[in-house]
Amino acid sequence: MQQTDPFSGQPTWLQGARLPDAPGQAAVLDGHGRRLRALDHLVAAAGQCRIRADPDRDFLLLQEDEVSLLEGAGGEWADFGAAIRAFRATLPFVPLEIFGFDPASGDPFEANTTHLRRIGGGVEALAFAAGDGSVYKFFLFREGGAVGATFAFHRGEGDLLVANAVPGSYRMLLEKLQLTHEIGIPTEVLGISPEGILIAKQAYGQGLPENTDVSGLDPARLIPIPSRFLRADRDHPRLAFLDGSPWLVADTHDRNVVIAVDGSRRIIDLVAAPLPAEWLGRITLFADWIERAQRDPQAGALAAADDAEL
Repeated sequence: MQQTDPFSGQPTWLQGARLPDAPGQAAVLDGHGRRLRALDHLVAAAGQCRIRADPDRDFLLLQEDEVSLLEGAGGEWADFGAAIRAFRATLPFVPLEIFGFDPASGDPFEANTTHLRRIGGGVEALAFAAGDGSVYKFFLFREGGAVGATFAFHRGEGDLLVANAVPGSYRMLLEKLQLTHEIGIPTEVLGISPEGILIAKQAYGQGLPENTDVSGLDPARLIPIPSRFLRADRDHPRLAFLDGSPWLVADTHDRNVVIAVDGSRRIIDLVAAPLPAEWLGRITLFADWIERAQRDPQAGALAAADDAEL
């Protein structure tokens, strides 16, 4: 059942360890999609006004009245203003103060607050639990505006694709959170602080014992990638599909997996990136395997030969 988040005042389908029902799961997923489409429209509208941003942090922090003085000219500027407001409706500003943090301090997340208790985190984000068990994640941006992590690719020897983890963008982070919601723990995006800290909410899950083997995690949706095709500098490289497109998903070690209230193992964090079409177009065996794996997650690295061709 949809409720109101006690901190942000935003609608939420998550509370404590409870998993949303099918309509709730679909509603959260729809929110992820609408947010990404609104961001794409915003970037396109800005481009019509010859405005670019690399990295994309500046777009995420545009105020609703950012171009109000120019909107009266109509045309592209009016479209840009409308796109900003449409995007802000999907990613509202959420001040850190409402969680009890002081953004003016040197390290606002140094200590627990009266509302939140630190339960984990790393270089990308810090995780805190609320009194009702809900988990709030605060994604920290780096100097220069990068946030989260993704993969960069280059061609190795023969048919090998090599993936190295690199700092990511806000759009990649939003896609990663959508992917986490689809294949892992239910995940909402509550908003972003005026400083640029993206705030997500997740259902609570019980941590796994240290060194738990998670190599067999959900092989129907997280398909192990044959080592002949890919090398990654993160654990457990797997194939997943987001809106039908193939993605590399990795870093799903035991600290990034929890036991949900229904007893299932769920991913709470990962490093991911879409597999680059420009490389797959040149590595035909890998591309062929991906196509077959989408139909059959048990597909072998090489297609079985037709007896008629033998």
